[in-house]
Amino acid sequence: MAEKKILVIDDDIDMCNLLQRFLTKKGYTTDTATSGHKGIEKFKEGNYPLVLCDYRLGDKEGRDVLKEIKAIAPATKVIIITGYSDIKTAVEVIKLGAFDYITKPLIPDEVLNVLEKASQQGNSVPLHVPVVTKTNSGNGLMPSQYLVGTDVATKELYEQIKLVAPTNYSIILYGESGTGKEVIAKTIHENSNRSEMPFMAVDCGTLTKELAGSELFGHEKGSFTGAIGSKEGFFEVANGGTLFLDEVSNLGIDIQATLLRVIQEKKFKRVGGNKEMPVDVRVIVASNENLKEAYQKGKFREDLFHRFNEFSIHIPPLRQRVGDITAFANYFLDITNEELGKTVADFSDEVNGLLLQYPWPGNVRELRNVVRRAVLLTTGKVIEAKVLPSEIIHSSYIVQAVMSDTPIPRIFVADRNTDLKNAATQAEYETIMKVLQQVKYNKTKAAEILHIDRKTLYNKIKSFEDQMNNAAPAAAPATV
Repeated sequence: MAEKKILVIDDDIDMCNLLQRFLTKKGYTTDTATSGHKGIEKFKEGNYPLVLCDYRLGDKEGRDVLKEIKAIAPATKVIIITGYSDIKTAVEVIKLGAFDYITKPLIPDEVLNVLEKASQQGNSVPLHVPVVTKTNSGNGLMPSQYLVGTDVATKELYEQIKLVAPTNYSIILYGESGTGKEVIAKTIHENSNRSEMPFMAVDCGTLTKELAGSELFGHEKGSFTGAIGSKEGFFEVANGGTLFLDEVSNLGIDIQATLLRVIQEKKFKRVGGNKEMPVDVRVIVASNENLKEAYQKGKFREDLFHRFNEFSIHIPPLRQRVGDITAFANYFLDITNEELGKTVADFSDEVNGLLLQYPWPGNVRELRNVVRRAVLLTTGKVIEAKVLPSEIIHSSYIVQAVMSDTPIPRIFVADRNTDLKNAATQAEYETIMKVLQQVKYNKTKAAEILHIDRKTLYNKIKSFEDQMNNAAPAAAPATV
Protein backbone atom coordinates (compact mmCIF):
# COMPACT_ATOMS: atom_id res chain seq x y z
CA MET A 1 0.00 0.00 0.00
CA ALA A 2 1.16 3.51 -0.84
CA GLU A 3 2.17 5.83 1.97
CA LYS A 4 -0.91 7.21 3.74
CA LYS A 5 0.01 10.84 3.23
CA ILE A 6 -2.45 13.35 1.79
CA LEU A 7 -2.75 17.04 0.92
CA VAL A 8 -6.18 18.65 1.30
CA ILE A 9 -6.76 21.81 -0.78
CA ASP A 10 -9.92 23.78 0.05
CA ASP A 11 -10.50 27.52 0.49
CA ASP A 12 -12.94 26.75 3.32
CA ILE A 13 -10.75 26.74 6.42
CA ASP A 14 -13.38 24.91 8.49
CA MET A 15 -13.62 22.15 5.87
CA CYS A 16 -9.81 21.82 5.84
CA ASN A 17 -9.79 21.47 9.63
CA LEU A 18 -12.63 18.95 9.65
CA LEU A 19 -11.04 16.80 6.97
CA GLN A 20 -7.65 17.00 8.65
CA ARG A 21 -9.06 15.82 11.99
CA PHE A 22 -11.09 13.04 10.38
CA LEU A 23 -8.29 11.74 8.14
CA THR A 24 -5.69 11.96 10.89
CA LYS A 25 -7.92 9.78 13.06
CA LYS A 26 -8.04 7.30 10.17
CA GLY A 27 -4.24 7.05 10.02
CA TYR A 28 -3.42 9.59 7.31
CA THR A 29 -0.62 12.13 7.59
CA THR A 30 -2.65 15.15 6.52
CA ASP A 31 -1.57 18.62 5.43
CA THR A 32 -3.89 21.39 4.22
CA ALA A 33 -3.79 24.43 1.95
CA THR A 34 -6.49 27.11 1.68
CA SER A 35 -5.94 28.18 -1.94
CA GLY A 36 -4.89 26.70 -5.25
CA HIS A 37 -1.57 28.55 -5.30
CA LYS A 38 -0.74 27.54 -1.73
CA GLY A 39 -1.69 23.98 -2.57
CA ILE A 40 0.70 23.84 -5.53
CA GLU A 41 3.51 25.32 -3.46
CA LYS A 42 2.96 22.86 -0.62
CA PHE A 43 2.74 19.99 -3.09
CA LYS A 44 6.14 20.95 -4.56
CA GLU A 45 7.66 20.95 -1.05
CA GLY A 46 6.31 17.53 -0.03
CA ASN A 47 5.83 14.11 -1.53
CA TYR A 48 2.06 13.52 -1.57
CA PRO A 49 0.74 10.39 -3.24
CA LEU A 50 -2.82 11.62 -2.60
CA VAL A 51 -4.46 15.02 -3.06
CA LEU A 52 -8.05 15.88 -2.14
CA CYS A 53 -8.95 19.16 -3.88
CA ASP A 54 -12.13 21.22 -3.99
CA TYR A 55 -13.11 22.19 -7.53
CA ARG A 56 -14.25 25.72 -6.71
CA LEU A 57 -11.31 27.51 -5.10
CA GLY A 58 -11.09 31.24 -4.57
CA ASP A 59 -8.05 31.82 -6.78
CA LYS A 60 -8.31 29.08 -9.41
CA GLU A 61 -10.38 26.08 -10.45
CA GLY A 62 -9.70 22.53 -9.38
CA ARG A 63 -9.02 21.48 -12.98
CA ASP A 64 -6.07 23.91 -13.10
CA VAL A 65 -4.66 22.56 -9.85
CA LEU A 66 -5.12 19.04 -11.21
CA LYS A 67 -3.19 19.85 -14.41
CA GLU A 68 -0.30 21.38 -12.51
CA ILE A 69 -0.05 18.50 -10.05
CA LYS A 70 -0.18 15.87 -12.80
CA ALA A 71 2.53 17.76 -14.70
CA ILE A 72 4.77 17.69 -11.61
CA ALA A 73 3.97 14.11 -10.50
CA PRO A 74 1.86 12.05 -12.94
CA ALA A 75 1.51 9.15 -10.47
CA THR A 76 -0.20 11.29 -7.80
CA LYS A 77 -3.86 10.42 -7.27
CA VAL A 78 -6.03 13.57 -7.28
CA ILE A 79 -9.62 13.35 -6.02
CA ILE A 80 -11.87 16.32 -6.83
CA ILE A 81 -14.66 17.55 -4.53
CA THR A 82 -17.66 18.87 -6.50
CA GLY A 83 -21.15 20.15 -5.82
CA TYR A 84 -24.31 18.37 -6.96
CA SER A 85 -24.75 20.74 -9.93
CA ASP A 86 -21.10 20.26 -11.02
CA ILE A 87 -21.37 16.62 -12.13
CA LYS A 88 -20.63 17.60 -15.74
CA THR A 89 -17.45 19.29 -14.53
CA ALA A 90 -16.52 16.20 -12.54
CA VAL A 91 -16.72 14.07 -15.68
CA GLU A 92 -14.36 16.51 -17.41
CA VAL A 93 -11.75 16.36 -14.64
CA ILE A 94 -11.83 12.57 -14.74
CA LYS A 95 -10.82 12.85 -18.39
CA LEU A 96 -8.04 15.26 -17.40
CA GLY A 97 -6.56 12.62 -15.10
CA ALA A 98 -8.37 12.91 -11.77
CA PHE A 99 -8.54 9.56 -10.02
CA ASP A 100 -12.13 10.08 -8.89
CA TYR A 101 -14.56 12.69 -7.61
CA ILE A 102 -16.73 13.04 -4.51
CA THR A 103 -19.91 15.12 -4.40
CA LYS A 104 -21.00 17.41 -1.58
CA PRO A 105 -22.24 17.07 1.08
CA LEU A 106 -19.25 14.93 2.01
CA ILE A 107 -20.01 11.58 3.64
CA PRO A 108 -17.10 10.30 5.77
CA ASP A 109 -17.39 6.67 4.63
CA GLU A 110 -17.43 7.72 0.98
CA VAL A 111 -14.35 9.94 1.39
CA LEU A 112 -12.52 7.13 3.18
CA ASN A 113 -13.52 4.50 0.61
CA VAL A 114 -12.29 6.60 -2.32
CA LEU A 115 -8.98 7.34 -0.58
CA GLU A 116 -8.47 3.69 0.33
CA LYS A 117 -9.20 2.69 -3.25
CA ALA A 118 -6.69 5.26 -4.50
CA SER A 119 -4.05 4.10 -1.99
CA GLN A 120 -4.39 0.46 -3.01
CA GLN A 121 -4.43 0.89 -6.81
CA GLY A 122 -1.52 1.31 -9.18
CA ASN A 123 -0.95 4.23 -11.47
CA SER A 124 -3.83 3.57 -13.85
CA VAL A 125 -6.68 6.08 -13.76
CA PRO A 126 -10.12 4.44 -13.74
CA LEU A 127 -13.33 5.82 -15.14
CA HIS A 128 -15.58 6.98 -12.33
CA VAL A 129 -18.02 4.49 -10.90
CA PRO A 130 -19.81 5.90 -7.82
CA VAL A 131 -18.65 4.51 -4.49
CA VAL A 132 -21.11 2.07 -2.95
CA THR A 133 -21.10 0.97 0.65
CA LYS A 134 -23.57 -1.91 0.71
CA THR A 135 -25.21 -3.21 3.85
CA ASN A 136 -28.16 -5.52 4.15
CA SER A 137 -31.26 -3.60 5.17
CA GLY A 138 -33.23 -6.65 6.24
CA ASN A 139 -35.73 -6.31 3.38
CA GLY A 140 -33.77 -8.09 0.66
CA LEU A 141 -32.32 -4.86 -0.72
CA MET A 142 -28.75 -3.73 -0.71
CA PRO A 143 -28.99 0.06 -0.31
CA SER A 144 -26.12 2.52 -0.36
CA GLN A 145 -24.54 4.18 2.68
CA TYR A 146 -27.82 5.94 3.48
CA LEU A 147 -30.03 4.74 6.31
CA VAL A 148 -33.26 2.93 5.47
CA GLY A 149 -36.14 3.84 7.79
CA THR A 150 -38.50 1.42 9.49
CA ASP A 151 -41.82 3.30 9.29
CA VAL A 152 -44.68 1.44 7.60
CA ALA A 153 -44.69 3.97 4.75
CA THR A 154 -40.94 3.49 4.28
CA LYS A 155 -41.26 -0.29 4.22
CA GLU A 156 -43.93 0.00 1.52
CA LEU A 157 -41.62 2.30 -0.45
CA TYR A 158 -38.76 -0.20 -0.36
CA GLU A 159 -41.04 -3.05 -1.33
CA GLN A 160 -41.76 -1.14 -4.54
CA ILE A 161 -38.04 -0.56 -5.06
CA LYS A 162 -37.34 -4.26 -4.49
CA LEU A 163 -39.96 -5.12 -7.10
CA VAL A 164 -38.85 -2.75 -9.86
CA ALA A 165 -35.06 -2.57 -9.38
CA PRO A 166 -34.17 -5.81 -11.24
CA THR A 167 -36.17 -4.71 -14.31
CA ASN A 168 -35.20 -2.25 -17.03
CA TYR A 169 -38.36 -0.19 -16.56
CA SER A 170 -38.16 3.58 -16.81
CA ILE A 171 -39.37 5.11 -13.54
CA ILE A 172 -40.88 8.40 -12.42
CA LEU A 173 -40.12 9.41 -8.83
CA TYR A 174 -42.50 11.87 -7.22
CA GLY A 175 -41.72 13.59 -3.95
CA GLU A 176 -41.27 16.92 -2.22
CA SER A 177 -37.89 18.61 -2.11
CA GLY A 178 -35.60 16.92 0.40
CA THR A 179 -37.34 13.53 0.45
CA GLY A 180 -34.31 11.77 -1.05
CA LYS A 181 -35.24 11.18 -4.69
CA GLU A 182 -31.60 10.80 -5.76
CA VAL A 183 -30.98 8.35 -2.91
CA ILE A 184 -33.93 6.25 -4.10
CA ALA A 185 -32.72 6.39 -7.72
CA LYS A 186 -29.24 5.29 -6.64
CA THR A 187 -30.68 2.47 -4.53
CA ILE A 188 -32.63 1.23 -7.55
CA HIS A 189 -29.44 1.32 -9.61
CA GLU A 190 -27.44 -0.55 -6.96
CA ASN A 191 -30.03 -3.32 -6.86
CA SER A 192 -30.18 -3.73 -10.63
CA ASN A 193 -28.03 -5.74 -13.04
CA ARG A 194 -26.41 -2.42 -14.00
CA SER A 195 -24.92 -1.85 -10.55
CA GLU A 196 -21.32 -2.21 -11.72
CA MET A 197 -21.81 0.43 -14.42
CA PRO A 198 -21.99 4.24 -13.96
CA PHE A 199 -24.79 6.03 -12.13
CA MET A 200 -25.12 9.65 -13.28
CA ALA A 201 -27.39 12.24 -11.64
CA VAL A 202 -28.34 15.36 -13.59
CA ASP A 203 -30.19 18.37 -12.19
CA CYS A 204 -32.19 19.46 -15.24
CA GLY A 205 -33.02 22.72 -13.48
CA THR A 206 -29.40 23.81 -13.98
CA LEU A 207 -29.34 23.04 -17.73
CA THR A 208 -29.88 26.14 -19.85
CA LYS A 209 -32.02 25.85 -22.97
CA GLU A 210 -28.99 26.58 -25.16
CA LEU A 211 -26.69 23.97 -23.59
CA ALA A 212 -29.12 21.22 -22.54
CA GLY A 213 -28.56 19.25 -25.76
CA SER A 214 -24.79 19.46 -25.41
CA GLU A 215 -24.85 18.39 -21.76
CA LEU A 216 -27.15 15.42 -22.37
CA PHE A 217 -25.91 14.20 -25.75
CA GLY A 218 -22.47 15.80 -26.15
CA HIS A 219 -21.17 17.93 -29.01
CA GLU A 220 -18.55 18.00 -31.73
CA LYS A 221 -15.79 20.56 -32.07
CA GLY A 222 -17.01 23.77 -33.69
CA SER A 223 -20.70 22.85 -33.43
CA PHE A 224 -21.43 26.17 -31.70
CA THR A 225 -19.59 29.21 -30.40
CA GLY A 226 -17.30 28.10 -27.60
CA ALA A 227 -17.21 24.43 -28.64
CA ILE A 228 -13.40 24.30 -28.79
CA GLY A 229 -13.35 20.51 -28.64
CA SER A 230 -15.53 17.41 -28.75
CA LYS A 231 -17.35 16.48 -25.56
CA GLU A 232 -19.21 13.43 -24.27
CA GLY A 233 -22.71 13.99 -22.90
CA PHE A 234 -24.36 12.38 -19.90
CA PHE A 235 -25.95 9.62 -22.00
CA GLU A 236 -22.56 8.64 -23.40
CA VAL A 237 -20.87 8.67 -20.00
CA ALA A 238 -23.69 6.65 -18.38
CA ASN A 239 -23.79 4.05 -21.18
CA GLY A 240 -24.59 0.65 -19.71
CA GLY A 241 -25.71 2.17 -16.42
CA THR A 242 -28.42 4.45 -15.07
CA LEU A 243 -29.15 8.11 -15.76
CA PHE A 244 -31.16 10.01 -13.16
CA LEU A 245 -32.82 13.18 -14.50
CA ASP A 246 -33.98 15.32 -11.58
CA GLU A 247 -36.60 18.03 -12.22
CA VAL A 248 -37.08 16.69 -15.75
CA SER A 249 -40.07 18.98 -16.35
CA ASN A 250 -37.63 21.89 -16.61
CA LEU A 251 -36.35 20.62 -19.98
CA GLY A 252 -37.60 22.51 -23.04
CA ILE A 253 -40.08 20.90 -25.44
CA ASP A 254 -37.44 20.62 -28.19
CA ILE A 255 -35.05 18.72 -25.92
CA GLN A 256 -37.94 16.54 -24.76
CA ALA A 257 -38.51 15.50 -28.39
CA THR A 258 -34.84 14.54 -28.81
CA LEU A 259 -34.90 12.73 -25.48
CA LEU A 260 -37.90 10.67 -26.58
CA ARG A 261 -36.15 9.57 -29.79
CA VAL A 262 -32.96 8.62 -27.93
CA ILE A 263 -34.84 6.51 -25.37
CA GLN A 264 -36.97 4.77 -27.98
CA GLU A 265 -34.31 4.18 -30.63
CA LYS A 266 -31.38 3.66 -28.21
CA LYS A 267 -29.06 5.76 -30.35
CA PHE A 268 -28.17 9.43 -30.55
CA LYS A 269 -26.08 12.03 -32.34
CA ARG A 270 -23.87 14.56 -30.66
CA VAL A 271 -24.78 18.20 -31.28
CA GLY A 272 -23.17 19.13 -34.59
CA GLY A 273 -22.39 15.49 -35.40
CA ASN A 274 -23.64 13.13 -38.09
CA LYS A 275 -22.64 9.78 -36.60
CA GLU A 276 -25.33 7.83 -34.76
CA MET A 277 -24.03 6.17 -31.63
CA PRO A 278 -25.75 3.25 -29.84
CA VAL A 279 -26.57 3.76 -26.19
CA ASP A 280 -28.06 1.54 -23.49
CA VAL A 281 -29.13 3.59 -20.49
CA ARG A 282 -31.87 3.06 -17.94
CA VAL A 283 -33.60 6.36 -17.29
CA ILE A 284 -35.10 7.35 -13.93
CA VAL A 285 -36.70 10.78 -13.72
CA ALA A 286 -37.96 12.87 -10.81
CA SER A 287 -40.24 15.83 -10.50
CA ASN A 288 -41.86 17.90 -7.77
CA GLU A 289 -44.59 18.62 -10.30
CA ASN A 290 -47.07 15.95 -11.38
CA LEU A 291 -45.98 15.14 -14.95
CA LYS A 292 -49.47 14.05 -15.97
CA GLU A 293 -50.81 17.45 -14.98
CA ALA A 294 -47.81 19.07 -16.71
CA TYR A 295 -48.61 17.47 -20.07
CA GLN A 296 -52.30 18.32 -19.66
CA LYS A 297 -51.21 21.94 -19.33
CA GLY A 298 -48.98 21.67 -22.39
CA LYS A 299 -45.74 21.98 -20.39
CA PHE A 300 -44.56 18.41 -20.99
CA ARG A 301 -44.84 16.02 -23.95
CA GLU A 302 -47.56 13.43 -23.42
CA ASP A 303 -45.68 10.76 -25.40
CA LEU A 304 -42.56 11.30 -23.30
CA PHE A 305 -44.61 11.08 -20.11
CA HIS A 306 -46.02 7.71 -21.17
CA ARG A 307 -42.52 6.52 -22.13
CA PHE A 308 -41.22 7.37 -18.65
CA ASN A 309 -44.31 6.14 -16.83
CA GLU A 310 -43.59 2.41 -17.01
CA PHE A 311 -43.48 2.56 -13.22
CA SER A 312 -43.93 5.41 -10.76
CA ILE A 313 -42.99 5.71 -7.10
CA HIS A 314 -44.32 8.32 -4.68
CA ILE A 315 -41.84 9.08 -1.90
CA PRO A 316 -43.78 10.11 1.22
CA PRO A 317 -42.72 13.28 3.04
CA LEU A 318 -41.04 12.89 6.42
CA ARG A 319 -44.13 14.14 8.27
CA GLN A 320 -45.92 11.00 6.99
CA ARG A 321 -43.04 8.80 8.20
CA VAL A 322 -42.93 9.84 11.86
CA GLY A 323 -41.56 6.44 12.80
CA ASP A 324 -38.35 7.28 10.92
CA ILE A 325 -37.61 10.64 12.53
CA THR A 326 -35.78 9.37 15.62
CA ALA A 327 -33.80 6.80 13.62
CA PHE A 328 -32.72 9.39 11.05
CA ALA A 329 -31.85 11.90 13.76
CA ASN A 330 -29.60 9.37 15.53
CA TYR A 331 -28.00 8.38 12.22
CA PHE A 332 -27.19 12.01 11.40
CA LEU A 333 -25.90 12.46 14.95
CA ASP A 334 -23.44 9.60 14.48
CA ILE A 335 -22.07 10.75 11.13
CA THR A 336 -21.82 14.38 12.30
CA ASN A 337 -19.89 13.30 15.39
CA GLU A 338 -17.52 11.52 13.02
CA GLU A 339 -17.18 14.57 10.77
CA LEU A 340 -16.57 17.01 13.62
CA GLY A 341 -14.58 14.72 15.87
CA LYS A 342 -17.16 15.17 18.65
CA THR A 343 -18.80 12.74 21.09
CA VAL A 344 -22.33 14.11 21.54
CA ALA A 345 -24.23 11.12 22.88
CA ASP A 346 -27.95 11.81 22.63
CA PHE A 347 -30.91 14.19 22.36
CA SER A 348 -32.75 15.39 25.45
CA ASP A 349 -36.32 14.19 25.95
CA GLU A 350 -37.56 17.69 25.14
CA VAL A 351 -35.64 17.73 21.85
CA ASN A 352 -36.92 14.26 20.90
CA GLY A 353 -40.45 15.52 21.48
CA LEU A 354 -39.90 18.65 19.39
CA LEU A 355 -38.38 16.64 16.54
CA LEU A 356 -41.41 14.35 16.48
CA GLN A 357 -43.99 17.14 16.52
CA TYR A 358 -42.31 19.39 13.92
CA PRO A 359 -43.78 18.91 10.40
CA TRP A 360 -40.42 19.01 8.52
CA PRO A 361 -41.35 20.97 5.41
CA GLY A 362 -37.77 20.43 4.17
CA ASN A 363 -38.03 16.68 4.86
CA VAL A 364 -34.96 14.49 5.49
CA ARG A 365 -32.58 17.14 4.15
CA GLU A 366 -33.89 19.66 6.70
CA LEU A 367 -33.59 17.13 9.53
CA ARG A 368 -30.01 16.40 8.55
CA ASN A 369 -29.11 20.10 8.55
CA VAL A 370 -30.82 20.68 11.91
CA VAL A 371 -28.89 17.82 13.54
CA ARG A 372 -25.58 18.96 12.03
CA ARG A 373 -26.15 22.48 13.37
CA ALA A 374 -27.19 21.18 16.78
CA VAL A 375 -24.11 18.96 17.13
CA LEU A 376 -21.85 21.86 16.15
CA LEU A 377 -23.42 24.13 18.80
CA THR A 378 -23.56 21.53 21.58
CA THR A 379 -20.72 21.70 24.11
CA GLY A 380 -21.87 18.84 26.34
CA LYS A 381 -22.96 15.27 25.75
CA VAL A 382 -26.67 15.91 25.19
CA ILE A 383 -28.36 18.12 22.59
CA GLU A 384 -30.72 20.56 24.31
CA ALA A 385 -33.60 22.56 22.84
CA LYS A 386 -31.71 25.85 23.02
CA VAL A 387 -29.51 24.86 20.06
CA LEU A 388 -32.46 24.11 17.76
CA PRO A 389 -33.75 26.64 15.21
CA SER A 390 -36.51 28.88 16.51
CA GLU A 391 -39.14 27.45 14.15
CA ILE A 392 -38.71 24.04 15.78
CA ILE A 393 -38.66 25.34 19.33
CA HIS A 394 -41.85 27.32 18.69
CA SER A 395 -43.57 24.72 16.54
CA SER A 396 -46.98 23.76 17.91
CA TYR A 397 -50.50 23.03 16.77
CA ILE A 398 -50.44 26.22 14.65
CA VAL A 399 -47.68 24.74 12.54
CA GLN A 400 -49.38 21.36 12.44
CA ALA A 401 -52.64 22.95 11.28
CA VAL A 402 -50.78 24.79 8.53
CA MET A 403 -49.01 21.67 7.27
CA SER A 404 -52.06 19.40 7.40
CA ASP A 405 -54.41 21.92 5.74
CA THR A 406 -56.88 21.67 8.62
CA PRO A 407 -59.27 24.59 9.21
CA ILE A 408 -57.48 27.52 10.83
CA PRO A 409 -58.50 27.75 14.49
CA ARG A 410 -59.58 31.06 15.96
CA ILE A 411 -57.46 32.89 18.50
CA PHE A 412 -60.33 34.53 20.41
CA VAL A 413 -63.60 33.15 21.77
CA ALA A 414 -66.84 34.43 20.26
CA ASP A 415 -67.88 36.91 22.97
CA ARG A 416 -64.62 38.87 22.48
CA ASN A 417 -64.85 39.29 18.71
CA THR A 418 -66.67 42.63 19.10
CA ASP A 419 -63.39 44.06 20.37
CA LEU A 420 -61.96 45.95 17.35
CA LYS A 421 -58.33 45.27 18.30
CA ASN A 422 -58.97 41.55 18.72
CA ALA A 423 -60.84 41.41 15.41
CA ALA A 424 -57.91 43.05 13.64
CA THR A 425 -55.48 40.59 15.24
CA GLN A 426 -57.71 37.69 14.21
CA ALA A 427 -57.82 38.93 10.61
CA GLU A 428 -54.02 39.36 10.53
CA TYR A 429 -53.55 35.90 11.98
CA GLU A 430 -55.84 34.24 9.44
CA THR A 431 -54.11 36.04 6.56
CA ILE A 432 -50.68 34.85 7.70
CA MET A 433 -51.86 31.28 8.23
CA LYS A 434 -53.49 31.12 4.79
CA VAL A 435 -50.33 32.37 3.11
CA LEU A 436 -48.25 29.81 5.03
CA GLN A 437 -50.58 27.07 3.84
CA GLN A 438 -50.26 28.24 0.24
CA VAL A 439 -46.45 28.11 0.32
CA LYS A 440 -46.27 24.86 2.34
CA TYR A 441 -44.85 26.61 5.40
CA ASN A 442 -41.92 28.15 3.56
CA LYS A 443 -41.44 31.16 5.84
CA THR A 444 -39.13 32.98 3.43
CA LYS A 445 -41.74 32.89 0.66
CA ALA A 446 -44.51 33.75 3.10
CA ALA A 447 -42.61 36.80 4.39
CA GLU A 448 -42.04 37.98 0.81
CA ILE A 449 -45.73 37.66 -0.04
CA LEU A 450 -46.72 39.44 3.17
CA HIS A 451 -44.07 42.17 2.65
CA ILE A 452 -42.51 41.62 6.07
CA ASP A 453 -39.14 40.18 7.10
CA ARG A 454 -38.71 36.67 8.49
CA LYS A 455 -38.01 37.91 12.03
CA THR A 456 -41.30 39.84 12.08
CA LEU A 457 -43.11 36.75 10.80
CA TYR A 458 -41.57 34.55 13.52
CA ASN A 459 -42.50 37.09 16.20
CA LYS A 460 -46.09 37.26 14.99
CA ILE A 461 -46.44 33.46 14.93
CA LYS A 462 -45.03 33.25 18.45
CA SER A 463 -47.45 35.98 19.58
CA PHE A 464 -50.39 34.09 18.03
CA GLU A 465 -49.30 30.90 19.81
CA ASP A 466 -49.13 32.66 23.15
CA GLN A 467 -52.62 34.11 22.67
CA MET A 468 -54.04 30.72 21.70
CA ASN A 469 -52.38 29.07 24.69
CA ASN A 470 -54.03 31.67 26.94
CA ALA A 471 -57.41 31.46 25.21
CA ALA A 472 -60.46 29.66 26.56
CA PRO A 473 -60.92 25.93 25.85
CA ALA A 474 -63.33 26.81 23.02
CA ALA A 475 -60.37 28.08 21.04
CA ALA A 476 -58.41 24.83 21.23
CA PRO A 477 -57.17 23.60 17.87
CA ALA A 478 -58.36 20.56 16.02
CA THR A 479 -56.12 17.55 16.54
CA VAL A 480 -53.91 16.43 13.70
